[in-house]
Amino acid sequence: MQCKHFFSILLLSFLFLATANGQDTETQEEPIKEKKENVWKTLSKITYKKQYNEIMGFKVDVPVFSKEILALDGKVVEVKGYIIPVEGYKSHKEFIFSAFPYNMCFFCGGAGPETVMEVEAMDPVKFKSEAIKLRGVLKLNADDINNLMFKIVDAQQIKKD
Repeated sequence: MQCKHFFSILLLSFLFLATANGQDTETQEEPIKEKKENVWKTLSKITYKKQYNEIMGFKVDVPVFSKEILALDGKVVEVKGYIIPVEGYKSHKEFIFSAFPYNMCFFCGGAGPETVMEVEAMDPVKFKSEAIKLRGVLKLNADDINNLMFKIVDAQQIKKD
């Protein structure tokens, strides 16, 4: 699949080469109801500023998180999305999660960087092509070009009843 070849390059450069592109989500301190707030939608409220990057040697776009996004930092959120199978997939506990299915995700050029996040799960999460829901602590990243802007740690899959 062609998307695999672009993952490494996109992962390293998305923070700096991205353009804002609004999408969809869910969130909260204690998980809030899906209908109350959509985390992906909140995460789309991001802007960028130009800043010189010594590693890259030129000015790049750096994310500027909105007040709504900053309010979620370190909070428990629930988010529905898709596991993205990528080259270098470490385990079933560490993976990329997207607001959109594989064929429409950021790594295939179908969406912006605010529509993907890294996940560190407490227990293995089995890959499936259908959407799943996760609950975990949201962490923001505006400085480390080797990681995505958003990460959920201590994540657990929310099973359907």
